[in-house]
Amino acid sequence: MVQLTLPKNSKLTRGKTWNQPDREGDWKEFRIYRWNPDDSENPRIDTYQVDRKQCGPMVLDALIKIKNEIDPTLTFRRSCREGICGSCAMNIDGTNTLACLKGMDDIKGPVKVYPLPHLEVVKDLVPDLTNFYAQHRSIEPWLKTDTATPPKEWKQSRDDRSKLDGLYECILCACCSTSCPSYWWNSDRYLGPAILLQAYRWVIDSRDEATGERLDNLEDPFRLYRCHTIMNCAKACPKGLSPAKAIAELKKLMVERRV
Repeated sequence: MVQLTLPKNSKLTRGKTWNQPDREGDWKEFRIYRWNPDDSENPRIDTYQVDRKQCGPMVLDALIKIKNEIDPTLTFRRSCREGICGSCAMNIDGTNTLACLKGMDDIKGPVKVYPLPHLEVVKDLVPDLTNFYAQHRSIEPWLKTDTATPPKEWKQSRDDRSKLDGLYECILCACCSTSCPSYWWNSDRYLGPAILLQAYRWVIDSRDEATGERLDNLEDPFRLYRCHTIMNCAKACPKGLSPAKAIAELKKLMVERRV
């Protein structure tokens, strides 16, 4: 029988309990993944208590309160606090989502916070997105044209513009890609749901003149075809988009240009 063991120093341990409720209030327990690359310690789960009466309603509000008032060493990304930048993507209560959009009221029991799964961790809740951004750059996410640049703007009909709905809203938070088993095992070659949705956004743009070149770039057994329609991506997207649909449309275009 095959026996699988975790690498050294990767097993989670019980961490520190930073505080206890010290007055009456609406207290919520947070169990947060911690790991510091500067020491040789195993990753751990630290426990914090947050009084919701003294805090905003979102998980990000609680994380900011913890960092400001309880534990300044807690590390995480955040920026807009409006679900636009995608910086605060993490795994909360077992689901990839944005901390700024996840309400504490939506979670029963302790709030369990981990970094996005199946990515290397920089520190605490900060995943390494180097490969993810390199993959995004590989699809050349900008308008490519051969005709002369118009004096003002590239015009587009209303119907053609509507084709970009459900695509341009992607904020590259990586929630969908890191929820995809195919991406977990093949992230070095498979582009993943987020990048393929972005690729389709440029393929379908009527102003772009490099459709054939873009499809050639995706014609590979791994870059596009590792999608097995598991649909985790559509379920995980905090913006309500469907990367699986975009991937299906790309596959359809691949077939149509051969016929």
